[in-house]
Amino acid sequence: MSLKYCKLLIVCSLLILTSCNEKKEITFSEQSISTPSNVIVDINIPKAEGDSDIAKNINTTLLNHVSSAIQFNQEEQLINPLEDNINSFNTEYTNFKNQFPESAQEWEAQIDGEVMFKSPDLISISLTSYTNTGGAHGILVISFLNFDGKTGALIENEHLFKDQNQFKEFAKPYFDNEIADKKDMYFDSETFSLPQNIGYSADGLILLYNTYEVAPYATGITEFVIPFSKANSYLKFNGF
Repeated sequence: MSLKYCKLLIVCSLLILTSCNEKKEITFSEQSISTPSNVIVDINIPKAEGDSDIAKNINTTLLNHVSSAIQFNQEEQLINPLEDNINSFNTEYTNFKNQFPESAQEWEAQIDGEVMFKSPDLISISLTSYTNTGGAHGILVISFLNFDGKTGALIENEHLFKDQNQFKEFAKPYFDNEIADKKDMYFDSETFSLPQNIGYSADGLILLYNTYEVAPYATGITEFVIPFSKANSYLKFNGF
């Protein structure tokens, strides 16, 4: 075998190896989801493009989360197909109108999503759901879902930090500053707990408390942002 041929073979092998190791960047489009019988449910969420396992994992988690958000019977704790829950929501509304034809109450369910942050290591998606089924007021819930950029697996909050307790101590002054002029509106302003929803964004790490999480409904959502320049040393996944 000639030296020239050997060099060519090595170059080709390296190119093939590099090509195999390279992963295509996950891209997203917006999808609107409905059914033929749907009239009151409006869903617009991101969709990871492609047929990779990463995209499939992300899309499955998103659809399951949206499906749970509009599941009428929350006590069942079942993950039903999204289309079934859309139709069930509409059916329950029809039954309500048939039972109370004089009622002017209109039901609705609106779910919107956006990709807040995307890097090779982490993808953060926000889902905002608003449902109104005839109560005193509708229910607004914002959820942050963080995905491993290499697998598409959902990352639980505790796995975002190198040491969750250290991050909690670091984040407390930001919370105190956010509620400084309205402490009397919170259930226990002296006790600090990390929120259920923590997400990455272009502005930094967002910590968000939904209504009733730390304060009454009238207080609304509480949120604050910590710049990555301050937070990165506590995070397993660095922000920009």
